[in-house]
Amino acid sequence: MEVKTTRVSQLQIRILEDKETVGQAAAEQAANSLRQAIRHNGAARIVAATGASQFEFLDTLTSLPGIDWQQVEVFHLDEYVGLPINHPASFRKYLLERLINKTGIKRYHFLDGESDARASAVKIGRELQSAPIDVLFAGIGENAHLAFNDPPADFTTEDPYLIVDLDETCRQQQVNEGWFASVKEVPKQAISMSVRQILRSREIVAVVPDERKAQAVRNSLEGEISPDVPASILRTHPNTSIYLDKNSASLLSSGVPIAR
Repeated sequence: MEVKTTRVSQLQIRILEDKETVGQAAAEQAANSLRQAIRHNGAARIVAATGASQFEFLDTLTSLPGIDWQQVEVFHLDEYVGLPINHPASFRKYLLERLINKTGIKRYHFLDGESDARASAVKIGRELQSAPIDVLFAGIGENAHLAFNDPPADFTTEDPYLIVDLDETCRQQQVNEGWFASVKEVPKQAISMSVRQILRSREIVAVVPDERKAQAVRNSLEGEISPDVPASILRTHPNTSIYLDKNSASLLSSGVPIAR
């Protein structure tokens, strides 16, 4: 059951009961956008996010009817540098198991951080910028990172992908979510889609459940738009929806009453 729909700046904020209903509602919107893009353009180009916050969303999206997945082309937001594809935390592995193999998508572009990360960033970036992205799926990190753009994020570069250093909070989040046994196992660098490239997407659907994201959500929606709070930049995008559950929305103090 939906709790509240409102707007913060240009964002549409939807607050729902729990992560399951968040995933279902976000998936319905994403599916409608994919169907519309395919109907109007003959194809849909998407950017898919990974991580624990996306589990319920992707489970629902891949089960919804009426999406011609053969006409969907996929890019992803980020990938660790130096992590093999068979590692449990590999985002390539994640997307294969949770999106591509489930739907039969044939056109996908993987960032490869195993060999020459910079060359991969340039190659996939060129493909990415060859045509507009219809829908980008995103989350928000515990430090308010957007993709792997940790604070202070680069809000100015025009490069589609960057090699970034991961801060301690970001790396600890990966441990807390169960992807790694300890911080020392988490790579120190990643390939990340740049902030300006994210904002070039025609539509952004951000799925952000869980209480551990509550402070980042508050900072992103109620504080200044600043590189120190990377996800705050979403407030400048004309077509972004953010899906929260009551836990991730629990610290919001203005404009969004929370039903208990």
